[in-house]
Formats: sequence, structure tokens, C-alpha cells
Amino acid sequence: MIAGRVEGLSDDGLGIVRAKKKPVFIPFTYPGDYVEVHGTKRRFGRLLARDFALLEHSPLRQRPRCLHFGKCGGCLWQGLKYGAQLELKGELFERITGINAPIKGSPKIWGFRNVSNFIVTTEGIGLKEYGNPLGVVDLKECPVFSKRTPEYLRSLTGFLRETGLSPWNLRAKSGEVHYIQVREGKFTGEVMVNLIAHVEPSREVREAFKDYFSFATSLYWSLKADERDDPRGEATLVKGKPYIREHIRDVTYLIHPNSFFQTNSYALPLLLKAVEGFTGGEKVLDLYSGVGTFGVYLAKRGFRVEGIEINPFAVEMANRNARINDVSATFKVGRAEETPIGDYDTVIVDPPRKGLKEVAELLVKSGIEKIVYVSCNPKAFKLDYERHLKKAYRIENALLIDMFPHTPHVEAVVELRRRLGF
Repeated sequence: MIAGRVEGLSDDGLGIVRAKKKPVFIPFTYPGDYVEVHGTKRRFGRLLARDFALLEHSPLRQRPRCLHFGKCGGCLWQGLKYGAQLELKGELFERITGINAPIKGSPKIWGFRNVSNFIVTTEGIGLKEYGNPLGVVDLKECPVFSKRTPEYLRSLTGFLRETGLSPWNLRAKSGEVHYIQVREGKFTGEVMVNLIAHVEPSREVREAFKDYFSFATSLYWSLKADERDDPRGEATLVKGKPYIREHIRDVTYLIHPNSFFQTNSYALPLLLKAVEGFTGGEKVLDLYSGVGTFGVYLAKRGFRVEGIEINPFAVEMANRNARINDVSATFKVGRAEETPIGDYDTVIVDPPRKGLKEVAELLVKSGIEKIVYVSCNPKAFKLDYERHLKKAYRIENALLIDMFPHTPHVEAVVELRRRLGF
């Protein structure tokens, strides 16, 4: 048994208690908590508590709103006061990157997520259990996603009961229905329901699907051809509109089941404003442009935007978003690492979690005056900057936006300016 006070947090937001030999990492605990650890397991080279008791509460604690807190892997920090969350996010970002940056909180910290992927299994319907890849929390609610979560889950339960379709078995890797994805347009009220299954629906199943989800603006059935545990499949429209809309300030975005869109509609205006504030000149290259989230917004503000994205479907969506907003922005299919960096005033990069890698060296050689780097992975940003970008660019400004309340994650926007004489 190990007992002690949580002294700090790991980079991924776990409480740390110093033991004699090695530190013990404890989920759902915060600085100032006093805990008693009864069992540990070794994971990724460190000791992770799997059985512990909270004996004394930190003054940073608050009562969590969700009844599933402490088991569900979605919200490690829901038991932490929101002001403390913001302060600790800033500290973790500075510890990892060396950058002291102000942070802006999310305007809403409940009901802010515009998408949730609920796994449908023999163990229940909901989200993965923290630290257990085969464990599922059978959800009754999800206050960070939507007040309507119980309605969505009841509809799915009734649909499965009537049709007899089997949920996915995580151990046997077999079953018919694997995920249900629900998206909400927070500012439009539109709802998209996308069922990810391993079978095609019969006519009777399609009709039952329409009946149980009659409230949906857009209803999709996605055929999943592999056993990978992710919410992806070949989407077919069953009923309603092919897209739902989301309004962010004066921009309308169309969203499809296969679109990536920032998950916090309420904090997204803060992120867009930060990118706009760091963007200089007139001509902008939007690398990793996705569905045009940044590019269309900037074009609406008078910038001339060209975007590059490897996913052809995302490019189609980006150009569609440019047309419906009547802006001058063009998006093309291409690999970021093969893109000629021409005569642009600013390059915006929002890379995958792994970071820029070889694209960073391309930017160093480009002669571009300014880079706006957007990232939710501070370790990847640090590697890109220290290994490549630092040679030609200095950090001019940085701002953190809390897109992910109740988690250790934060979105960073960093302005890089070319060094004189380089």
C-alpha cells in the first residue's frame, strides 16, 4: 500500500504521488488530494494506480456533474474547479514547451461538444472506461455533450431491441452494430445521426431506423468493412439532408459524417479570432486545410486564401463551404510535404497530432515571413520547433484556447516570425 499527497500532475493530467522507488500516477486526482493506493499496474514504463481511495480532498476540487465521472475515460478533470483547470493547462503547456501563454476559457463548459461517438457493445452503450480497452461505461447521460444524450441513447436501445441487430463484442471482434455518432449544430439546432455497422440494412431495418430517429435532420448508415475499433465506415444517406449546418459568427459550415470539425462550437470563435489576429499580409496558404475551417473564415475577412489538404472529400467540402459563404478561397488536393511554398505572406498549419515533421524543413527553406501554428499537441509542436523551425523563426506570440473543458488538453495558437537575416 502507498499513501501520500498528490504533489503535481503528469503531462497527460494524472496526479503524481511520490513512492520510495518510483512515482505513482493516479487518474482523477489533483494537487492537494491525499490518497491511499492499494494496487498498481505497469503501463508504458510507469506505475499506474488501479485501486485507490481518496482520503482527503484538495481545495481545488468541485463536485463533478456527471454520474459516470471516475470511470468514464472522457473527462479526467471534471472534478477540478474550472479556474484551476485553466491555470493548470497553462502550467502544463509551459512545462512542455517553455512558452508562457495566456489562456482563454470556453464560453460554455457544459453541453459544448458538437459530436460524440458512442460505442455499441455487449457490455453497454457509451464511452470507453479509463485505462481498460475492453471496458465500456454504459452511459445514462453525458453533460459535456448534450442534454439530449438520454434521448439519443433511448432511441438506439429501442431500435436495437426491435430489429434484433447485435451489438459489437469487443473480445470476439464480432457483431453487427459498432458505433453511433451524433453531431449537433449548436447554433442551428440541426442533428446528424450516423450508425456505423458491419451489415447493410434491410428494408425493414431502414424503416425502423427512420422511425426511431425521426428527429434527425440528417440520418446516415455507414458500412464498416474492418474490425478496427473506430467510428469509420462508408456513409450512405438514409433520410434527410446530406449535411447539417453550423453557424460560427458570420460563417456557415456544412458538416458531413466524414468531416473533421472542431468539437467545441462555443470556443471555436475564440480560436478563429486568435488565428486571424496572428495572420499578416493579404495572401494566405492554409496547409492541412481540412474542410476550410480557418481558410473560409479568413477569406470572409478579406484575405486571399489557398488551401492544401490530402483528403479529396475534405477538399470538396472546403470548396463547397467557400461557395456558400461567397468568399475568395480555393482548396486543392495535395500532400503538405510536396507543396511548393510560393509567394505567401502567412502560412497557417494545423497538422495531425504527430506534427509537421518534414514539412517544417520545407517551411524553413521557403522564405515565408510568418507561420501561424495551431496545435492540440504541445509535445509535437516543441519537436517541430526545436528540431526545425527554430533555425529560421522566433516565437512572437502565443495564445491558448480551452476547446476541451474537463480534460488536460488545450489548443495552442503560436505566431512565428522569420528571424532577421535568415
